[in-house]
Amino acid sequence: MSRTTATLDPTATEPSAADVPALLPVVGATTTVPLVDGTSRVYANLDCAASAPALESVAERVAEVLPLYASVHRGAGYLSQVCTGLYESARATVARFVGAREDDVAIITRNTTDALNLLAGCVPDGGRVLHLDMEHHANYLPWTQGATHDRATLVAAGPTVAASLAEIEAELARRPYALLALTGASNVTGETLPVEEVVRIAHAAGARVVVDGAQLVPHRGFSLTATGADYVAFSGHKTYAPYGAGALVGRRDWLDAGRPHLAGGGAVRDVRPDRTVWLPAPARHEAGSPNVIGAVALAQACQTLAELPEGALAAHEDTLRTRLVDGLEALDGVRVLRLWADATDPVGVVTFTVPGHDPGLVAAYLSAEHGIGVRDGRFCAHPLLARLGAPQGAVRASVGVGTTSEAVDRLVDALRRYLDQGPGARYAVEDHCWTVADDTRPLPDVRGLGELPPTAAEACGPALD
Repeated sequence: MSRTTATLDPTATEPSAADVPALLPVVGATTTVPLVDGTSRVYANLDCAASAPALESVAERVAEVLPLYASVHRGAGYLSQVCTGLYESARATVARFVGAREDDVAIITRNTTDALNLLAGCVPDGGRVLHLDMEHHANYLPWTQGATHDRATLVAAGPTVAASLAEIEAELARRPYALLALTGASNVTGETLPVEEVVRIAHAAGARVVVDGAQLVPHRGFSLTATGADYVAFSGHKTYAPYGAGALVGRRDWLDAGRPHLAGGGAVRDVRPDRTVWLPAPARHEAGSPNVIGAVALAQACQTLAELPEGALAAHEDTLRTRLVDGLEALDGVRVLRLWADATDPVGVVTFTVPGHDPGLVAAYLSAEHGIGVRDGRFCAHPLLARLGAPQGAVRASVGVGTTSEAVDRLVDALRRYLDQGPGARYAVEDHCWTVADDTRPLPDVRGLGELPPTAAEACGPALD
């Protein structure tokens, strides 16, 4: 990519045939990006499952609060007290958004991965953990590599939802488990297992349930009270608040007694040379200065989503997802990946392959020639991609509250052109990533981009993601 710069106009617009508008305004919705033919287009962000753009309401809230930022907890200054109030109010809003029970506790974390690793350190000694092969690595590795590594059991999801539920029930009957870890919605296919039914099965066997809500919470909403689940973890950067905060919300007893997630100031009641007295949750797991701005941003995103009319979020995504799947399946040469034929109410995540074509090349073409952002690789779900018949990776398109049908239609049309005509530019693999050969597209005039290092192998590639 050229080291010359060009301004990406955040107010530019282009004619659009969209008949499904954005549900909520997001930052950057009209930002244009350069194409290899010298033109530019409004960026079609179809990678919300990886990181969603900030809601405009979130950006406005952050701007409002930043002048009030100061130290939190135990500060005597006026702004310190204000900031502490904002932080604790944000905690309450986040807990309310996921239907927390009166005695539940909400811990502010960095993201879903952080939250699930925290919980892994709180599973009682000797307690076994059951998880599925369809999980994102964030809900897979904490159990197999962390404190519960010798007490974790993997069960394969069945060929149908019903069979998967039966597999879970059968394994729970074989031996006692303390915890069942379950994805709320697959980050690969968008499909879901019925959480309430899973909770019923697990509780009947004496096991608690933690829901990886990274893809479910921002796209369908979630309630601990309604589902009966014991814990839920989710990320701000997937919930339209990319400011570095996430949350773990759930039953207090394990979190009050578990291993502190970080050792440091703020997590203790008393420290002496011969002993340390830890505080209960949430302070027990929030050592160091907390991410106040991130917590406030996450709370604002939760509040904005909660204020949508009942069913509006699901209806918006379902319309776009159906349009996308129908368009992809009409293309000869595209295969949409699915886990179960009997899955219902999937979220707006669709993964597909173009057999005979490297997914990295397809993604690079969509970006360089059509201004479309998608994801390629194995999506931090290697076991699942292998069982879906795509061990070398695939292409994922995902929608959100800021997505319009124009972006979906543009993707389908671009793939049709690719299949009919092939790419218009020349592409090459550099450091394991597909890129435009001799790319002359200008970089945006933003400080810090003028001295980018060469593409790093660890940053991309289906073998690594």
